[in-house]
Amino acid sequence: MKNKIIEEKIKQAQKRHSNVNKGAHDRLPPGQTLTEKFPILDLGITPQIDNRNWSISICGLVNKELNLSIDDLKKYKQVISVSDFHCVTHWSKFDVTWGGVLLKDILLDANIKKGGQFATAVSYDDYTTNLTVQALTDNDVVLAYELEGNELTKEHGGPVRLVVPKRYAWKSAKWIKAIEIHAEDRPGFWEVRGYHNDADPWSEQRYSGEY
Repeated sequence: MKNKIIEEKIKQAQKRHSNVNKGAHDRLPPGQTLTEKFPILDLGITPQIDNRNWSISICGLVNKELNLSIDDLKKYKQVISVSDFHCVTHWSKFDVTWGGVLLKDILLDANIKKGGQFATAVSYDDYTTNLTVQALTDNDVVLAYELEGNELTKEHGGPVRLVVPKRYAWKSAKWIKAIEIHAEDRPGFWEVRGYHNDADPWSEQRYSGEY
């Protein structure tokens, strides 16, 4: 049987989101429903971290460990990234505009060591999720502190969140506080509870089948 938490999240999402744009099906991953809203889903804990106290650590298999404030992030090249957002609970939102920095620029500065092929994203609520370094260095992966031209709200993961558009949204960790680089893969919070390790929306990699 599927994890009861997963089943309940799906039921709630399907009740809330039924707005389908039929003309967008070629852009919509299989099994998804388009919404103009931006639902808020999390573990029920919203860390109260203000901009002055926020920082992110880039650590593990790197030659240069980093501990960056928001002011430090703003010293990197700033980007506006428009991407689609796909939640495992079957809803998608098109053309979400994020402001921030490319994570690949940060990782380049940290200088990942040979053998550092995997990463764990760690949040201020102790949430974790795993990704390959290759996935994190895509040109659309952002450390975002703006949403639709405004400061990213706490409900949407502010002060800063990770955005990984080519994966289901549970990989886009809110309230990000660390990126840890490893030689081996380390499944995160949802991955050890039955979610798929890779999370490709176009392949419908929702669940691993191991419950």
